[in-house]
Amino acid sequence: MEWVTVNEVGPRDGLQNQPVLVDTEGKIRLIQAIIDAGIRSIEATSFASARAVPQMADAAALFAALPAKDRIDYSALVPNIKGYERAREAGATSIAVVLSASDTMNRKNINMSLAEARSACGKVIRRAAADGVTGRGYIAVASCCPYEGPTPAPRVLDLADEMFAAGAAEVIIADTIGAANPTGVFKLLTALGTRHAMNRLSAHFHDTRAMALANVWAALHAGVRKFDSCLGGLGGCPFAPGASGNLATEDLVFMLSECGYDTGVSVDALRRAAKVAEQLVRRPLGGRIAPWLESRDGRTPT
Repeated sequence: MEWVTVNEVGPRDGLQNQPVLVDTEGKIRLIQAIIDAGIRSIEATSFASARAVPQMADAAALFAALPAKDRIDYSALVPNIKGYERAREAGATSIAVVLSASDTMNRKNINMSLAEARSACGKVIRRAAADGVTGRGYIAVASCCPYEGPTPAPRVLDLADEMFAAGAAEVIIADTIGAANPTGVFKLLTALGTRHAMNRLSAHFHDTRAMALANVWAALHAGVRKFDSCLGGLGGCPFAPGASGNLATEDLVFMLSECGYDTGVSVDALRRAAKVAEQLVRRPLGGRIAPWLESRDGRTPT
């Protein structure tokens, strides 16, 4: 069976805009449940300003308490050099930066122009490469910006080129508001694959318009073998209007398994982990597969 890597972003992207503040102990419980399900790649936290993202105020304490550091690929999101330095002090060996592909999104999100944001992200990636830290670059609103509309593919290609030239180990194409379609995804990732190795590309989809799995399928056919997903479909960008939940990890893993791909992840254990997340955020969670799983197990779907 061909291997596909699942990168769980729930502890960061899933929790960052939840109205219920989750304490460090709760986050560790969630991360342990994710590990118990078989996930080996986890975006654990963000070293953003506590004022901007209060849910991530405990980033340093969380990183110090992370379990199984010897066998889990933990990464942390960093917004700038200051955040990078905080992440390094906390012991992070893998970091990620986010660069929006539109000028307006950057101005709304980080009060920078696209040109300024490109420079800032490049600075972090180059610093990480010099320090021997794995640097990953997200290209946000890669399909469509909530303010400017469809994102020109050549711009995304250029931004990816810049990130790799700066020393990024991986570039993630992010459909931040869930506006992508399979045809566009296939074309964009195929084009990227002619310029860069497919094993250095990844994808991040939202299920706003119920097309996340279809977009994964298109990306698979383009050659991508690593995907972000979020336990229970939690998440959405607090700075992107219309960005509803991420692709649920349960849905992703189930589809991949049914189609003959190996992830090393148990769907049933993911459902147990989702129950932990439900307790923490105090509301029901679950991907599209959740009602079927509950019916299969003789429970009334909630």
